[in-house]
This record gives sequence, C-alpha cells and structure tokens, in this order.
Amino acid sequence: MNKQELESLFIPKLPDAPGVYIFKCGKDLLYVGKATSLKQRVRSYFSNDLIKTRGRLLVDMVTLADKVEFQTTDSVLEALILEAHLIKKNQPKYNTKDKDNKSYNYVVITDEEYPKVLVVRGRLLEQSNQDSNQQNLYKDVFGPYPHGGELKEALKLVRKIFPFRDKCIPFVSKTGQGSVTEVTNINPRPCFNRMIGLCPGVCTGEISKKDYGVQIKNIKMFFEGKKPALLNSLKKQMAGFAKEKEFEKANKIKKTIFALNHIQDVSLIKNIPEEIDETEVGKIRGTRIEAYDIAHMSGKNMVGAMVVMENGELKSDQYRKFIINNFDKANDPGALEEMINRRIEHHEWGRPDIVVLDGNEIQLKRAREAWSKSSGVESVDNTPNQDMLFCGVVKDIHHKPKDILFFNKKAWKGLDVRYKEQIIKINAEAHRFAIAFHKNRRAKDFI
Repeated sequence: MNKQELESLFIPKLPDAPGVYIFKCGKDLLYVGKATSLKQRVRSYFSNDLIKTRGRLLVDMVTLADKVEFQTTDSVLEALILEAHLIKKNQPKYNTKDKDNKSYNYVVITDEEYPKVLVVRGRLLEQSNQDSNQQNLYKDVFGPYPHGGELKEALKLVRKIFPFRDKCIPFVSKTGQGSVTEVTNINPRPCFNRMIGLCPGVCTGEISKKDYGVQIKNIKMFFEGKKPALLNSLKKQMAGFAKEKEFEKANKIKKTIFALNHIQDVSLIKNIPEEIDETEVGKIRGTRIEAYDIAHMSGKNMVGAMVVMENGELKSDQYRKFIINNFDKANDPGALEEMINRRIEHHEWGRPDIVVLDGNEIQLKRAREAWSKSSGVESVDNTPNQDMLFCGVVKDIHHKPKDILFFNKKAWKGLDVRYKEQIIKINAEAHRFAIAFHKNRRAKDFI
C-alpha cells in the first residue's frame, strides 16, 4: 500500500481526540506514538516535509506501514502513560531511540514497606542492576519516557490523585509499630508534601502499611494503563467502606474516582508543541502567567514588580523589578500603567497568556488599555490581542484575597475555577516580591 492509499484509508477514521497510534506492517508493530489529537498527529506523517521535520527513519517507517491502529484515551496524561507501556511491552523497531537511550526517564517504585515513587534516569537503572547491593532496590519500573518535562508534569497530576511518599522517613512509634526497615522517625512532624496534601501521611503515622500498599497498587495500575480496571477496583473499595459505615473513607475514594474521570492536563499540552493546533488550543493553554504589583510608602520609593509562573511553577529567574519614575505621589493605577508600558517593550521576555493584577476595575482597565495600545489592535470586546486574559485580585481590609475580577467573563468560562489557585498564589508572590524590593530601596535612603 503506497503512502497516498494509506493516508486516504486511515486518516478519515481517526478521531480528533487524545490517544495512542500504532503503525503496523502486517502483525509487526513498527512505531507507537501519542497524540493530543490523533487525526492531526497521524496526518503529519503524510506531509511532504516529513524528512525535514522527523528524519529519514520515520520516512522509512511510513513507507513500510500498511496499517494504522489507534486507541483513544480520556486525557493527554493517559496517552503519555499508555505510549510508554506499549513501547516497553512491544519494543517497536522504529522506537529504537526511546528504548535504547539511557538518558531517558523512568518511574520506579522502590521495594520497601512504605515504597517511594521516584523518577530515575535509565543509566542509573542500569547501574543499579549491575550493583549486587542495589539489584532489588526497584520493585516496579515504568517507561521509558523520552520527554522529561512531560513526565514531570504527568507525575504532578498523578500525585494529586494518588498522594505518595518520595523522600520522607516513615513514622515509627516508640512501641515499635510501623516501619522498622528504615531510620526510626519517632517525631511525627509532617513533611512539606504532607502539608500540601501530596504525601498521605507516611511520615506522621496517619496511614497504615496496608492502606499505603493499596495506594501503591492503584498507582501501579494507572501506570500500566489499566484505568478501567482501576476504576472498578476503586468502586468496590468504596462500596466496601460504605457497607462498613466508614463513610469518610468511602467519600475520599469517591473524590478519587471523580478526579480520575476529570483529569485536567492542560499543562501537558505545551510540552508536545508539534501536536498543538494553535487555532484550536488558543487561550485555553494558559500556561504562562504574569502578575504585577506596586509598592511604596505614601508615594515615596515607588517600585513595581513582575513575577512569572509557567505550568503552575514560579520562575524566579524571570522576575523583574521596576523603579517608578513618573510619580512622586501615590498613584497605583498610573504606576501600574508605567510598569506595563516598559515591560511591553521587552519582546524577548515572551508573552503571557494570563495577566494578574493586584486591584480593582481601575487597575484592570489601565493594564488592558496599555497592552491594547502596544499591539495597535483592539478587539470588539476591548480585549487586547483577544487571547490574553486579564484578572484582578481584590483584597479585604486585612489585605487578604476577597474576590477575583475576570474581565470578559465569557472568555474565562471554565478557566476561572481551573486557574483560581494559581492566580491567588502568583498574586501573593508578586506582593511579596514588590514589598521586598521597596524595603530594599527604602533602606538605601538611610545609608
């Protein structure tokens, strides 16, 4: 079957949905890949510039293929995990670099009473297999994952659904109960991940060895691509707890089931740029957020601060400080406008998807107008560049977040809830950074 016949036969059958695609020759698997959109991704293999974009190896693969199979998934995260599982299981010929390169990442579960879930490089796995003292260190291995950034984001999503231990020391009571295979932790202080809900309480004795074992089993099933079986198992567990009238545990599993069925993995889309259709994804990416704040004392030593967040992580190396020059009296809206005008001149800093401001409608209006003037284009609904989203965090008398103002609520639909936590976090960081800069400037006046 030639390239044109293969394209015309299989492309129309592919859905515009995330999943895994498989190029085959007869019964032989040639290549396994993942996609945010199966139709768009597979279509790219039939473009005239394939050799430039993907290389000779995949051109040869497409020439040999006579069949394209696919499996849809509910999310990009599941496509990523299923791809790695199928590569490891079938060792497709044209995924050679994925299975041979020792620099790729793997998810491992350690062989301990309270196992850790870790990301390990392929070369370290090989070294541990050759070291007799470490041969039994890793009980389960999942991968390879060719793109470290994708795996990092994926594991964050998994951990929110199934909290696990990675570094903390298991709690052991003075009577000897609990884990006895590690350094005894008789002081049940929660680790940082426990405080933010990403560790189930291994370090504080809040979870038994048996219950933690069930959690690890759930994680294994998920990384094996067995989501349907995992959901069935969770439903049985929930029913069992309900029957025993342990309603708190039953409700916790109910929330886990909901999370599995509503995985929000927008953060993964940015890490697969060749699969993004910019015209369709547009502003729902929302992966770069910039927040601005002004600090001064009755107009003196007025400064501005810009902080940046990408994919939910603060990027301190991209923070910027501004000394406000045009005002000697308190004028927060004017100072904000000056700061944004100066920021806009730096195209090399990139461009935000979301702009967060500290203030009310006045600050929001000034910021939008500044960006509109810089682009020279203003849309019908007065949103600069149309795909930039603006919001303002309103504070109470104690300077605590009281409300978030979303300009153009229609454009924010579905995103206001998804990004609320990030908006509050980056706003607080912008305030902290601005205050620190202001104090530093003020201190210089006394030297």
